[in-house]
Amino acid sequence: MSVGWTQVALAGIWGGLVAVERKAFLQAMFSRPLVAATAMGMLLNDVPSGLYVGMLLELFHLGTANLGASLPDNDTLSATGTSAAAATMAAATGAGSTPALWSLAILLFVGLGRVGRLVDRALESHSARLARKALASAEAGQLTRAMRQNLWGMWPHFVLFGAVTATCALVGFFLGPLLERLPLPVLRGLAWAYPAMGSVAASIAVAGSHARRAPVYATVGAGVVVVGMVLFELKERL
Repeated sequence: MSVGWTQVALAGIWGGLVAVERKAFLQAMFSRPLVAATAMGMLLNDVPSGLYVGMLLELFHLGTANLGASLPDNDTLSATGTSAAAATMAAATGAGSTPALWSLAILLFVGLGRVGRLVDRALESHSARLARKALASAEAGQLTRAMRQNLWGMWPHFVLFGAVTATCALVGFFLGPLLERLPLPVLRGLAWAYPAMGSVAASIAVAGSHARRAPVYATVGAGVVVVGMVLFELKERL
């Protein structure tokens, strides 16, 4: 097994950049799961993994919002880490991306959202301290120093979240060969788990919209996904 260190480095850089974009710079929605994961797939030459992982996680986290003192799960880290792991697993197997692979990556790394929330909380005091220093510098007329202090406040987000994302990509290279050893029934079960998780995520997204008939829409959406996958499976067998 050979590790693609370039892919690991690219994953870390992108993970760090969107972490900064999410909290401190630009905030143009590049950090949303669908965008962040799809871009990760493009960087790692596996757009399907990035797209399908990002699509599911976008639905899963659609109802969350960073409002006031509320600090939700870090959907960006969940998306970048999971998509990076999925892409490198596919690269390690050499067989391309599959629903079974996406399911395994999501099951293993979706918990990164909570890890990211803990890191965000730990960095809040550091960022607040630097913000106070920058404000004092600006009030004293030291604008260059104030700008430098604000920029330094972004580095911990870039370094920490980038390191976690790079680690996920590295782990994916080691998990790839193990995936090939799984029995066929397990792989088939993982493949069916992806549309099942997609149905659950869609239901969560609809319920979070507080629409008048949200349960009905969620049920219909889940049914459409299941029927579509059944038809696709039957077509593959014929």
